[in-house]
Amino acid sequence: MGWIDGELVLVALAAMLSPTTLTFSVLTLVLSDRPLRTGFLFYIGAFTATLAVGVVAAFVLGNDAASSTPSSPKTWVAIVDLVAALLVIGYVLRAFRRPSRPEKIAGMVDQMSKVASSPAIAIVGAGAMLANPGGFIPLALKDVSELNPSAAQYVVDWLFFTVVALLPLAVALVMLLTSPNSTRRRLTSMRTWLEGHLRIIAAGILLLLAASLLRSGISGLTS
Repeated sequence: MGWIDGELVLVALAAMLSPTTLTFSVLTLVLSDRPLRTGFLFYIGAFTATLAVGVVAAFVLGNDAASSTPSSPKTWVAIVDLVAALLVIGYVLRAFRRPSRPEKIAGMVDQMSKVASSPAIAIVGAGAMLANPGGFIPLALKDVSELNPSAAQYVVDWLFFTVVALLPLAVALVMLLTSPNSTRRRLTSMRTWLEGHLRIIAAGILLLLAASLLRSGISGLTS
């Protein structure tokens, strides 16, 4: 596995551990009277939206980010990497300096309480808006494009990113199918754990990603 593949894995893991996305996903299951139905529709919305972005990007971006020497990215890609690295580092520092805000969590609970009791199409739409990988999508698109994939490989790479980014919700749905009562209790208690510990784990992944982006950016501008 090359360094670009490794960076794509880091992007997927960072998206998977996004505190906001995970919190919305957990609340969807905890607050609903029919968690399997709500969670499945929420997942379908996020999965479809993420795949749709990949399909569009396949035509718009294609292999434009690919370099003839993979160890040295194109100049514009290197600039994007450096800017992204600084943004990621800034985000991590800002997140740790800013205390958790109970009013934000309360707002998320209120929002997801409304979603949980909404019609199916509204839940799908909420999943597309709230559970997609968000800001990690551009980085994943760049990485896939840098790999200079064939059409089939592009599908495989983007599907990998989509599945990994949404893996926690998928796992929770499988657990609900096999052991609904105990899973709901675990999800309820997990809310507190997420608020207290997940930021540290996510920050570690993000800093590794920033280091990879810095390495790529410096390599591209100095070669």
